[in-house]
Amino acid sequence: MKKTIGSKWSLLMVLCLSFTMTLSACGSGSKAGPTTEEPKTPTTTNTTPTDDAGSPLDKALKGEYKGKKVTMFGPFVDADQKKFEASIKDFEEKTGIDIQYEGSKEFEATINIRVDGGSAPDIADFPQPGLLASIAKTGKVVDLTKVLDQDKLKKNYNQSWLDMSTMDGKDGKIMAGIWNRSNVKSLVWYPKKQFEDAGYKVPQTWDEMMALTEQIAKDGDPAWTIGIESGAATGWPATDWVENIMLRTTTPENYDKWVKGDLPFTSPEVKHAVEVMSKIWMNKDYVYGGNKSIVTTAFGDAPKPMFENPPKAWFNLQGNFITSFFPATAKVDQDYDWFYLPPIDSQYGKPVLVAGDIYAMFNDRPEVRAVMDFFTTGESIKSWVQSGGVIAPMNDASLDWYTSESDKRMAKLVQDATTLRFDGSDLMPGKVGAGTFWKGMTDYVSGTATLDKALEYIQSGWKN
Repeated sequence: MKKTIGSKWSLLMVLCLSFTMTLSACGSGSKAGPTTEEPKTPTTTNTTPTDDAGSPLDKALKGEYKGKKVTMFGPFVDADQKKFEASIKDFEEKTGIDIQYEGSKEFEATINIRVDGGSAPDIADFPQPGLLASIAKTGKVVDLTKVLDQDKLKKNYNQSWLDMSTMDGKDGKIMAGIWNRSNVKSLVWYPKKQFEDAGYKVPQTWDEMMALTEQIAKDGDPAWTIGIESGAATGWPATDWVENIMLRTTTPENYDKWVKGDLPFTSPEVKHAVEVMSKIWMNKDYVYGGNKSIVTTAFGDAPKPMFENPPKAWFNLQGNFITSFFPATAKVDQDYDWFYLPPIDSQYGKPVLVAGDIYAMFNDRPEVRAVMDFFTTGESIKSWVQSGGVIAPMNDASLDWYTSESDKRMAKLVQDATTLRFDGSDLMPGKVGAGTFWKGMTDYVSGTATLDKALEYIQSGWKN
């Protein structure tokens, strides 16, 4: 379910499948696997794309690669697979290129086997860039600076997306992939109609948000409803809070160091972020059910008190996937809405925490270049955007494609962000990001560990 409701929820499925890094998916059917006539080993080139003969995409649209096949492997299955295949159908018809997509329950385990065995797909979709980063170091990922027009990319993506696609290769930095689909994780959801009827105003700063939290408490309600229970993955929603606050209280460079393990969890910067979070989480007047209920409330059930009449709680911080858990009768822009989690320190601007899909290229052929070029365009995800539930990271994706004001505002938030950073725990090694980080935060919130002890425990994950 990862591709439907966000990267961390998928990790519940990961742990349930023998702790291998897996995704909830199923086989795709007839369009599966690399064809025998295609090269089995990655090839690279030292040439850069030129405008003289037209871009790979231009040539494809002229029919120069008609009849060619491009294999693709990823986690899209069920409804997501159908939406993905619908998004590429027009391109396939116009170019004659057959994109043979295959999904797998064990994508993250299987992709390593295929790459190591010399049977990598032409293109692979990585929902966790940390896994791509580990493969990029082997030298088997094509450096896209030698394949795609960099000026075009700089015009069509916020620089942060390009920064996040730059990884260590075998012989230095490379552009390891391009971003095609994103989820936004800096959103505070609230019951719009009742909120407005109560005379409350959307806060623009952290101080305003805390003042409103206190006002709602005085009015007799806890402002926040929070749940981190998720079976074997219990604790992951807490990591989103810490990541969001890190981006608002320290530099993007420190965030990057933290994700890489160079800034320890025991550092003043990380401890301060958790302390800021604790001013909400550990105040029994601010959290529905009190802080003890946080660890026993399922993350999908947490928003329910917002939809009672009258609401019993008012705010829930979660990614845009959470609307799948809202009542079926609730209408976006009417019954519920979201506001951006406000900045804390103005010097760090308006950062946005995201998750998403990065596509990497393993075999360098003209038709594969054309498909990768296509995936850098908003057109490649247009029908998916129109169906709802995803945000396009490209600047040429029209806001008119979004079917709700909520999604339009979300897309604008991503386009205008001063800093974009990927979900930190998804970038960390699994023993930290999906291990000690989850458990350490759960122990702290439940009261079985002090903050210092919890941070020491989380940091211990890096030793392994």
